[in-house]
Amino acid sequence: MQLFLQIVRLVLYAFWLLLIARVVVEFIRSFARDWHPKGLMVVLLELIFTLTDPPVKLFRRLIPQLTIGAVRFDLSIMVLLLLTFILIGVVENLALASAGPAPLNGGLVQPTRPAPVG
Repeated sequence: MQLFLQIVRLVLYAFWLLLIARVVVEFIRSFARDWHPKGLMVVLLELIFTLTDPPVKLFRRLIPQLTIGAVRFDLSIMVLLLLTFILIGVVENLALASAGPAPLNGGLVQPTRPAPVG
């Protein structure tokens, strides 16, 4: 069970990193409109957007954009980042709980003293 939870935690962490990469790429694309990636970068960006598009699109349908003046903020990706981060913490706590109680001395082995001679 603990191995399964560690794998789930690793997958969630990788997804969280992909979401952060997506945010960075979207910022770059919004500020540098003439930026056109080439070569290996196109493959990496395609992988990032393919893996993150389904949940981002779902959250975009559920959470409306926040409009402040002429600027519109897409909060869906931030909510997804927060939710993923919370899920990572929940899975870590479940993994710790399934490992059993922690030793009182923090797992340290107490040295034994030899019996006095005499």
